[in-house]
Amino acid sequence: MRIVIQRVKSAKVIISDSLHSSIKQGLLCFVGFSEDDNIVDFEWAINKLIKLKLFNGSSLQDVKGELLLVSQFTLFARIKKGTKPSWSRAANPVLAKKLYKQFLTMCEEVMPSLVKSGVFGADMEINSVNYGPLTLVVDTKKKE
Repeated sequence: MRIVIQRVKSAKVIISDSLHSSIKQGLLCFVGFSEDDNIVDFEWAINKLIKLKLFNGSSLQDVKGELLLVSQFTLFARIKKGTKPSWSRAANPVLAKKLYKQFLTMCEEVMPSLVKSGVFGADMEINSVNYGPLTLVVDTKKKE
């Protein structure tokens, strides 16, 4: 599982010119899944998301910040050969949708009413006001 984390003052997802979801202070996370992701990866990632000291020495949990999760399979793109990206390392769409829903549910259990999401497979417009800016790239298999 790969996650691009951005600390934001606000962020929103717009689908078909309509607001789908939005957050105020918190983390905007683009998440991508591979075939071998599992609950261990999810638990590790959730622990990092809520406890990393990204808000002036405080965590998302400490500041009661919100979490916006947007599925993005392109995080597993390979561009080693040629000019056309390969998506072979990303989970197939059926599995990725299942993993995304499972990860979202687990986040909601830890942070009730503070988790928002995009729509899996939808064309989305993501608007955010980055704070810092602060952006981290996380890979659960490498634990970094």
